[in-house]
Amino acid sequence: MSLASVRAFFSEHAPDISIIETPQSSATVALAAAAHGVEPARIAKTLSLRIGERVVLVVARGDSRLDNKKVKAALGGKPRMLEAEEVVAITGHPVGGVCPFGLATPLPVYCDLSLKAFDEVVPAAGSPQSALRISPDRMAALTQAQWVDVCQDIA
Repeated sequence: MSLASVRAFFSEHAPDISIIETPQSSATVALAAAAHGVEPARIAKTLSLRIGERVVLVVARGDSRLDNKKVKAALGGKPRMLEAEEVVAITGHPVGGVCPFGLATPLPVYCDLSLKAFDEVVPAAGSPQSALRISPDRMAALTQAQWVDVCQDIA
């Protein structure tokens, strides 16, 4: 169902974007980088967070880590990762396939500025075996994301 909702999203909003399916899992940044032949930093990981009573998605480069102080300043509270069951119930996507496209529930999406280091990133596409290639700016535009600085600085 999740891959289907992402396909439907792109069919309606960006029919020029193709979903890439692989036989191997891309459920982690390392697996996704290997499956798609890119450096881990180019994987656009989607984090499902609860901040106070709100649930938000933060898309960040694969080698980044959230900075709790920056998240609190930018998004108004301390972040807490959702449990796997909550992720599926709210996003419609399983852990390892979470992306900001084709969501079961409309959610605010935030893209970390670290993604702007790349002309193309590889986010998941609704399943642990699917992804796509997209520019960070286009991803933000399609998902109506706001740009934020919520990750630790990359050394």
